[in-house]
Amino acid sequence: MGKHGVKIVAKNKKAYHDYTVEEKYEAGIVLQGTEIKSVRAAKVQLKESFARIKNGEVFIHNMHISEFTHGNRFNHDPLRVRKLLVHKSERLKLEQRINRDGYTLVPLAIYLKDGFAKMELGLAKGKKTHDKRHALKEKDAKREVEKAFRQQQKY
Repeated sequence: MGKHGVKIVAKNKKAYHDYTVEEKYEAGIVLQGTEIKSVRAAKVQLKESFARIKNGEVFIHNMHISEFTHGNRFNHDPLRVRKLLVHKSERLKLEQRINRDGYTLVPLAIYLKDGFAKMELGLAKGKKTHDKRHALKEKDAKREVEKAFRQQQKY
């Protein structure tokens, strides 16, 4: 458990590689009974998931929550479209930025906060291929500098 009863269940590491995240939002997730049990067991994948706003509501698509092992006939569909709970003012702001400025809603992480499943959404713009290469070069250079610094600290 992290601070204030927060336990991170899954992260979307690929999101930071493919997108430039500008703002982050917290949203609740509407889950069925067996889904929350699978989330608590960290059986969630966010790799290819994305969020959309439709008819004034936010939905998450392609988020995979594995079936609960003891779920019998009441088990859920692993790739079911799930509703996200966002404040109206935030939803209107997101909707405006997506439609006008060409942003995308990307799921960044799922976590349990005080017993409730929450999702961190990022308002992001897609990176071009050359931007991804540049970001990787910067990351490698930073890693090399840190490695050299640690080696120098040893002596």
